[in-house]
Amino acid sequence: MADAPKDDAPLGTRGRPGRGTGDATPSSAARSLADPAKKAAQKKPAAKKPAAKKPAAKTAATTSAAKKSAAKKPAIKRPVVEKPVTEAAPPTDAPVEPEAPAVQIAPKADVPPIGSPVELITVTSTEEPSAPRPEPEPAAPRLSLVRDDEAPDEARAAPRNGIPLSDWIAALSEGAQSVLGEDWEAKAAQLLAQLRRRLTGDYEVDTFGLDPQLHAIGMAAIRPIAEKWFRIEVRGADRIPSDGGALVVANHSGTIPVDAAMTTLVVNDHAHRTLRLLGADLVFTLPFVGEVARKMGATLACNEDAERLLAEGHIVAVWPEGFKGVGKPYSERYKLQRFGRGGFVSAAMRAGVPIVPVSIIGAEEIYPLVGNVPSLARLLGLPYMPITPFFPWLGPLGLIPLPSKWIIEFGDPIRTDAYPAEAADDPMLVFNVTDQVRETIQQTLYALLVDRGHPFI
Repeated sequence: MADAPKDDAPLGTRGRPGRGTGDATPSSAARSLADPAKKAAQKKPAAKKPAAKKPAAKTAATTSAAKKSAAKKPAIKRPVVEKPVTEAAPPTDAPVEPEAPAVQIAPKADVPPIGSPVELITVTSTEEPSAPRPEPEPAAPRLSLVRDDEAPDEARAAPRNGIPLSDWIAALSEGAQSVLGEDWEAKAAQLLAQLRRRLTGDYEVDTFGLDPQLHAIGMAAIRPIAEKWFRIEVRGADRIPSDGGALVVANHSGTIPVDAAMTTLVVNDHAHRTLRLLGADLVFTLPFVGEVARKMGATLACNEDAERLLAEGHIVAVWPEGFKGVGKPYSERYKLQRFGRGGFVSAAMRAGVPIVPVSIIGAEEIYPLVGNVPSLARLLGLPYMPITPFFPWLGPLGLIPLPSKWIIEFGDPIRTDAYPAEAADDPMLVFNVTDQVRETIQQTLYALLVDRGHPFI
């Protein structure tokens, strides 16, 4: 079959081959030649086209009808809400502020290179200046804080007059007189002279380490405490031997051995003799404390040192209760503990010196011992760790002793020179003399407690 000529166009079209452009519909001949199925399919959209146009026409008709009905319906009048009319402010005599004059902005010029001279352009206003603005009314004064150094002189408080120098000197003199006594000037001069010798190294110590100058300074320091704070009352001071060796035996109490210092002061002031103390080993192992104790006249509590001091004619003091007496609880106050094995009696018998029993009340109340911490005491290497009503709760303030009333009484000396030299090795004789000394002190304590009454009055 020969090909159709190229100039002939396919049936049913008016233009180039292919799909219809939509500008024209196929001819009746072309529709008759189409497949029946296709013919039926083509009939359906043809039937729907006028139906699609009907709603559009109907819509137009409906729109026109709606416009007519809208024209016929009466318009609904909405209530008009009248807005409050703000009355114009009455004209005032104050001049109206003129508007700011228009400023002509110069056109942007090219930026000159760096280093070239720059021409300054002056911008001026084209309008004439209006009337000057009225000056504003002065504002009310405001309060402000001013530092004292910036305040005017009249606003500053007048300086207070200081205490005159003469009043200071009078107050110091009165205080020194109340502490050191009427002859406070001589005592102060003596202390200054001793201090000067200490600084220059012009002092001596004996074979046991006693420093007489430091001992005198220490006595002067604790004397006001004994007289003003503890109000010590001394009884039987005339029973202290004025010369020769003697052994002073006293009860021990007070948590801290303050009673040893007070006994030393009493012997120094009333018998005018330097008391040599026999201390425990712990005292001399403590730093600073051991050195000061030796220079104040203390030595190790052993029979050899005690016998040597007594033989040289010194007055020696011992506290046989030791730490058991000074560290006993407050509930056991003024109950003497064991006096050891009686070594002090043996030393006195060998030296042939008298034993002077001493009873002290008032020391038990300065630091009332209400508790102990053994574990902490072992950790610190101490025999006990005291707890008082004020220590350690108040810190350093708890170390201030309470102002209890003290009484120190010296008993009748017990002679030992009547015993033979070998009596010091007799344990029964030593025990009997030890018990005699202990019982004398205990009975004296009971009598002194009755005489004193209240411990702080």
